[in-house]
Amino acid sequence: MSSPGQLWTLVWTFALMSFFAVGGASSAIPEMHRVAVDVHGWMTDKQFADAFAISQLSPGPNVLIVTLIGYSVAGIIGALAATLAMCGPTAILAYYVSRLLQRSSGSRWPSIVQAALVPLSIGLMAASALILALASDRNAAAALLTIVAAALAFATKLNPFWILAAGGVLGFAGFV
Repeated sequence: MSSPGQLWTLVWTFALMSFFAVGGASSAIPEMHRVAVDVHGWMTDKQFADAFAISQLSPGPNVLIVTLIGYSVAGIIGALAATLAMCGPTAILAYYVSRLLQRSSGSRWPSIVQAALVPLSIGLMAASALILALASDRNAAAALLTIVAAALAFATKLNPFWILAAGGVLGFAGFV
C-alpha cells in the first residue's frame, strides 16, 4: 500500500504533466518514463515498456498508460487519481481555450498557434518512440526489429497491425 504522500506526488505529477502533453498523452511518454522509472522508481524499464504496450493494445484512449502507472503506485485509488489528474486539468483548459477560439474566429493568431503546435507534437512523439525503443530493446535483434518496423511503417502503406503481428510472432518464437 502506498502512503498519502506518494498518492499526492502521483496526482501532482500527472496534473502538471497534463499541461505539457501537447498532441495527447503519448507525447508525454518521455517525461512519464523519467518520472516513473528514474525519479520515483515506481516501475522498472521493463514494467514501463509493458505498461505502454498494454495501454496501446487496450481499447480506449492512449492515456491508459497513466492509469497503469497509477495502479502500480497505489492500486485502484492510484489508477483513478492518476487518470483524473492527467485528464481533468487539460479538459478544463480545453473548454476555456475553445471558447476563446470561438470568439477569435476572425483573427489570424489561432491558426498561427495551431500551425506552431504541429512540429512540437511531432517532436514529442518522436521522443516518445525513442524512449520506448531504449526501454524495451534489450538486444541487437530487438533493436533491428524496431528499426525494420519503423522503416516499414514510414516507407509503406502496410497496415500497422501486420507489423505488430509480425513482431509478436517473432517475440513468441523467441527470436527477440
